[in-house]
Amino acid sequence: MTELPPWEPPFAGTDAEHLLGVLGRLRTTFRWKTADLDAAGLQARVGASALTLGGLLKHLASVEDDVSTRRLSGARIGEPWESVWAGGDDWAFTSAADDTPEQLYAYWDDAVARSRARLDAALAAGGLDQPVDLTGPDGTHASLRRLVCDLVEEYGRHTGHADLLREAVDGLVGEDPPFGWRPRVGRLPVG
Repeated sequence: MTELPPWEPPFAGTDAEHLLGVLGRLRTTFRWKTADLDAAGLQARVGASALTLGGLLKHLASVEDDVSTRRLSGARIGEPWESVWAGGDDWAFTSAADDTPEQLYAYWDDAVARSRARLDAALAAGGLDQPVDLTGPDGTHASLRRLVCDLVEEYGRHTGHADLLREAVDGLVGEDPPFGWRPRVGRLPVG
């Protein structure tokens, strides 16, 4: 069998390995779709939509930190968000136009690294079925499995957006990055 890319989910792993494998593949595909663009490429729009690749990078960075702090343990979201957040559900999307490509890539790369470490520690401490801080309207605590599934869903939605936006910017298409791909700016998030 030929070697598989590092972002390929396992063929026969545990529930946690499969969920994290799928999340890792989506993260990598998303990062590939947003990689190595200048400010104009990160701010390009399609049709009447206000979505941009830069906005998606910043939004998903804030989601990574929100899920792995407030929703997971009830901890504060921390920096860089606490000192720059200007409020509103669309702030991350709209404020990205003020950030350089290097800032946007760093927001996302750093948030994924923090999120991965927090989720790995939580899994090691209690597995997917453990309750987390997030509660529903009836006071029931969500499980860690629910948080990981929420991240998979968020990436599924926004990776599709990134597919369309990136194709419009420079014609890049495809389901997965080519084997051996690495971003020129930032880090490759595996896992």
